[in-house]
Amino acid sequence: MKLYANQRSLDLSTPRIMGILNFTPDSFSDSGQFYRLDKALQHVEKMIKAGADIIDIGGESTRPMAEEVSPEQELARVVPVVEAVRRRFDCWISVDTSKAEVMRESAKVGMDIINDIRALQEPNALETAAELGLPVCLMHMQGQPRTMQTAPQYNNVVEEVADFLLQRTEACLQAGIPARNIIWDPGFGFGKNLQHNYKLLQQLSRFAVQGYPVLAGLSRKSMLGAVLDKSVEQRITASAAAALLAAINGALILRVHDVAETADALKIWQAMLNA
Repeated sequence: MKLYANQRSLDLSTPRIMGILNFTPDSFSDSGQFYRLDKALQHVEKMIKAGADIIDIGGESTRPMAEEVSPEQELARVVPVVEAVRRRFDCWISVDTSKAEVMRESAKVGMDIINDIRALQEPNALETAAELGLPVCLMHMQGQPRTMQTAPQYNNVVEEVADFLLQRTEACLQAGIPARNIIWDPGFGFGKNLQHNYKLLQQLSRFAVQGYPVLAGLSRKSMLGAVLDKSVEQRITASAAAALLAAINGALILRVHDVAETADALKIWQAMLNA
């Protein structure tokens, strides 16, 4: 399985690491410490050296209770960073956005993947993604960031998330997005309680067998803190363990803050498989 963008391909025969760059002043995990271009670029270099193949750039915090960001604010944050990363580094660039304008302007300066927590449901997002012809990650979210953790409910979380992703995939195919450009993300922590999140992790292979690369984003999330009773900065080992479990269960892209630790965990697993 491969992804194709901008006259190159990314081999997904083994899981790939997507390093997170939150270019916001209010990220839940790094408190805006990379909210300066020079700091952001230093962090990107560190993540690539540690083993990240993809850098995921976001200009809007999607933590619970997060405030919305205007298109103008998001463009001002994201586009210069995408342009600077493309100019300096040989990596794949993903942009975490739901806005058609941000998708379009980011594509002009080197974006490779659209990573949309709203699964191309915002105005003109689906049409824009089809026009750009880049891989797109469709994520499931119940509700919106400000309200998503207010008593989320499912009859069967695995079936309902899978049904949603199938429906959005069909919409993409109808719009002209080829199947090879579609990635699935079950949306850990986005409108799910603790039991929902661990059921999705347990059953992640159910998504992987559908034929679309699965992206798993569990890094430092509250589902880890709730089990361990540890703060965000104390969840690094748990995050690497969760990423490894996701890979074992079929995830091909691991969206993480702690690239080096995740890369180490994957190397040990690969060594075992290759013994």
